[in-house]
Amino acid sequence: MAALRAAHPTGTVGTAGSGLPTRRLVFGFPARGCPCWRRSTRLRARLNVAHVEGIHVAGQLQRKQRPESEVDGIGALHERIRKELGKRDAGPTAPAMESAEAERYISMVKQQQERGLRKLKGEKGDGEGGYGYRVDPYTLRPGDYVVHKRVGVGRFVGIKYDVARDSAEPMEYLFIEYADGMAKLPVKKSRKMLYRYNLPNETKKPRALSKLSDTSAWERRRTKGKIAIQKMVVDLMELYLHRLKQKRPPYPKTSGMEQFASLFPFEPTQDQKQAFIDVENDLTERETPMDRLICGDVGFGKTEVALRAIFCVVEAGRQAMVLAPTIVLAKQHFDVISERFSHYPDIKVGLLSRFQTKSEKESYLSMIKDGELDIIVGTHALLGNRVVYNNLGLLVVDEEQRFGVKQKERIASFKTSIDVLTLSATPIPRTLYLALTGFRDASLITTPPPERVPIKTNLSSYSKEKILEAIKFELDRGGQVFYVLPRIKGLEEVMELLEESFPQVSIAIAHGKQYSKQLEDTMEKFCLGEIKILICTNIVESGLDIQNANTIIIQDVHQFGLAQLYQLRGRVGRADKEAFAFLFYPEKSLLSDQALQERLAALEECHELGQGFQLAERDMAIRGFGNIFGEQQTGDVGNVGIDLFFEMLFESLSKVEEHRLVSLPYDTVQLDISINAHLSSDYIDHLENPLELINDAEMAAQKDIWALMHFTDSFRRQYGKEPLPMEIILKKLYVRRMAADLGISRIYNMGKIVCMKTDMSKRVFKIMTDSMVSEVHRNSLVFEGDEIKAELLLELPAGQLLNWIFQCLSELYASLPALVKY
Repeated sequence: MAALRAAHPTGTVGTAGSGLPTRRLVFGFPARGCPCWRRSTRLRARLNVAHVEGIHVAGQLQRKQRPESEVDGIGALHERIRKELGKRDAGPTAPAMESAEAERYISMVKQQQERGLRKLKGEKGDGEGGYGYRVDPYTLRPGDYVVHKRVGVGRFVGIKYDVARDSAEPMEYLFIEYADGMAKLPVKKSRKMLYRYNLPNETKKPRALSKLSDTSAWERRRTKGKIAIQKMVVDLMELYLHRLKQKRPPYPKTSGMEQFASLFPFEPTQDQKQAFIDVENDLTERETPMDRLICGDVGFGKTEVALRAIFCVVEAGRQAMVLAPTIVLAKQHFDVISERFSHYPDIKVGLLSRFQTKSEKESYLSMIKDGELDIIVGTHALLGNRVVYNNLGLLVVDEEQRFGVKQKERIASFKTSIDVLTLSATPIPRTLYLALTGFRDASLITTPPPERVPIKTNLSSYSKEKILEAIKFELDRGGQVFYVLPRIKGLEEVMELLEESFPQVSIAIAHGKQYSKQLEDTMEKFCLGEIKILICTNIVESGLDIQNANTIIIQDVHQFGLAQLYQLRGRVGRADKEAFAFLFYPEKSLLSDQALQERLAALEECHELGQGFQLAERDMAIRGFGNIFGEQQTGDVGNVGIDLFFEMLFESLSKVEEHRLVSLPYDTVQLDISINAHLSSDYIDHLENPLELINDAEMAAQKDIWALMHFTDSFRRQYGKEPLPMEIILKKLYVRRMAADLGISRIYNMGKIVCMKTDMSKRVFKIMTDSMVSEVHRNSLVFEGDEIKAELLLELPAGQLLNWIFQCLSELYASLPALVKY
């Protein structure tokens, strides 16, 4: 009630101008202890009586006072807040962070970003310490779509020499076609402003070319993309700050770790050694739970990094979970871990899978709960509610991109409390993005083991002769063959063809819907070399390490994703033998899709060992941002193209501390607008204990905007839409609540000028006004010193002035998702 008391120091009951005995309530209320307090208390008792006939009259008065066609400003604000802030703020409110602590964490995030950008995007540096995605004009081809930072989206025509008006020497000019004409731009100046245009979907064609005569439309598009970026950066920042606040004691460094490492039978590559150091430092020198991505090609040693992390955690008495996308990969991990830990009889390893009987599963679940199993390997079943861990310390996730949305959400929930290590040859775009921006630690293993040789990749239209020739070559040199199709349908047909062509050769089928025992037996026989040709689905995409299988045939390649193809190709070439991957598509006509052609071309280009990361980056550029930031942002990316979007993103990351908005306590906000709300006696009778209701409203406003919204919604459900005087009371509460959240300490007017006193920076003000939908409000605001000012066309009556301030703050409030609120 503090604000209402300040604005209206007395509460009175009087008579209306007609002379009839009419009660009227003026809000706010007297402070406790002043002479009026006892009078208002007596009034509370008098008003605590509700009259049935009064409710009907009050309802009639409402309809008379408030036409149904009138816009409900408070309802519109509710809808906007739920849309803009709902996903982020509707949950439990995070505890307030002190300014000094916030500074420390933001500094840590900045350092992390700089490390990530320097390590992973060094090749993109523009020589000025920034990160540029600008295109070299000489690499463009006529017809390519480009983005000029100041002009917008156009179509590249060519580069030609021409003579400038004020010069005799010919210069090189870029010619770019726009919607209303041709632009002629000097190459030297334009190359700093030019970007290739890529859309975040399966086509490169923009919705429309920009106009040379109207750059304001392009500015609006660019601003929209910029605001979308700032919202993403802040979302990530707050998630990351939350993770940094989680604590666990560092694991001890022991001599046992060195002994375990010495059992590794190979000489580690330089990248492997660095990954070992990175993970060890995460576990033994930091209090924040680890969230690290190990990115490396198949067979490059990611598993050994995980094994050393597992040993560190298990030796300290905690459990480790190893999560694999398929039972085939889970079984292989179980075998490798069991063998590696065979020297440590006290460390128990278990595999939870659908191959087990019900009693075996129950036994394992009991052992996990009692802490009798130290390392638990399995598929997504490990994430179920029935699996209760005794003292889980580490989660190792292999090939995260193979899990579904719900499983990924469950994996993410672990990251706030335990250490997480993710292994991938081709990380999903979102994972890659987090690594690129430094919000997630990453170690790259790009150096192949000395004996590995590149895989020869052959892409062509389907040919039965080529397939049989490739299989015959592999069988003649004593090897084994993978034959992969995208679906179960078609496996039997291929089986008939191969049995007819190679009658003396052992051939088998494998797919995920086979009986557990049958699939397990088939995979084991193939591993042992008893089966020479395995016809299968992408169930073999991850994990199978079969030294003797060095030819893979992939049919209907257009139905696989780029990362899938890269993983499948990695099933061969695990030894020192030359390996071959044959990729077949049905007909050339089916490859008219440009993005599909790009995917396949990328796979052919990335034939060298250790290029999984580069391939994932290409995949991100080709497939776009829908998989990274969510579908709601793809339109904003499409407005400016991926390359400019990325550059704006890195620019925003480098200035993230400038996005800080310091909110204020509600009680400190002053609203110096002279307006009183007079509730009629009929409406007072309509309410049950009105003084207590108003007090509840003030208490809700003091808490946060969600509490105030909840109060208003409940109030309207019980009493219907409020009349104008009650709306004034509510709007004053909303104005002070929004002002507090926006860091505005005082609102007052001087004639036609509205002033809002604030400590925010000019950059934050710019972000806010850029976010405003209403041009009327945006164009009226200026930032001067420590005040936001607006000059109105005329001096408004108090009620209209309050409405204007309410609408203006509602517009500014929409910018909150783009600001770090600490």
